[in-house]
Amino acid sequence: MKNIKILLVDDEPDILEFIGYNLKKEGFEVETAQNGIEGLKQAKLFRPDLILLDVMMPQMDGMEMCAELRKLDSFQDTLIVFLSARSEDFSQLAGYDAGANDYILKPIKPKVLISKLNALLKLKQPNDSPKDEFIKLNNFEINRETYKVNFQGNDFLLPRKEFELIALLASNPERVFKREEILEKVWGNEVVVGGRTIDVHMRKLREKFGNDRFSTIKGIGYKIND
Repeated sequence: MKNIKILLVDDEPDILEFIGYNLKKEGFEVETAQNGIEGLKQAKLFRPDLILLDVMMPQMDGMEMCAELRKLDSFQDTLIVFLSARSEDFSQLAGYDAGANDYILKPIKPKVLISKLNALLKLKQPNDSPKDEFIKLNNFEINRETYKVNFQGNDFLLPRKEFELIALLASNPERVFKREEILEKVWGNEVVVGGRTIDVHMRKLREKFGNDRFSTIKGIGYKIND
């Protein structure tokens, strides 16, 4: 993809050189950093469309960097992807908890990595299908244009996937949305995302708006309560 900016953050120079070379060869504009502190500074200057970062790094690790970026309004919509050799379930869950859009395991062939990144970037492109820009329930007002949720008079600016998830549930409050449908409509078919990703995002919504605002239908999916 042309004119797409990617920030690559890893403490291994060989990784930066190898992956950076392959990304540039595909037409991406690439900047690099070697730790989380440097990565934060570079992100604010470079304003990347996607940040690809390692987990274990000196000074500030990838989890901390991701969490810090998600606190900033200007990075709510930025794609953040972990590229790490740490394959434990708890590491992957911590990555999604910190606000990542995906967690990719090393080693990975450059062509496969680029295919995954292209799929994520494609999903970020505007959807031409018509949607109601404003959804109003008794306790929720959801604005698709501003990505804001007003709940009981208080405004919340949510990370993109949390917003898309609550907007989907609120689009038909009487309906139970199946997990497969949620994955397809919020994350898309082109990126393999585990079912637990939904659970992490639902937990975050419950923390913000209350556990009783959402129902888990065991073995089926979720619905919003209003």
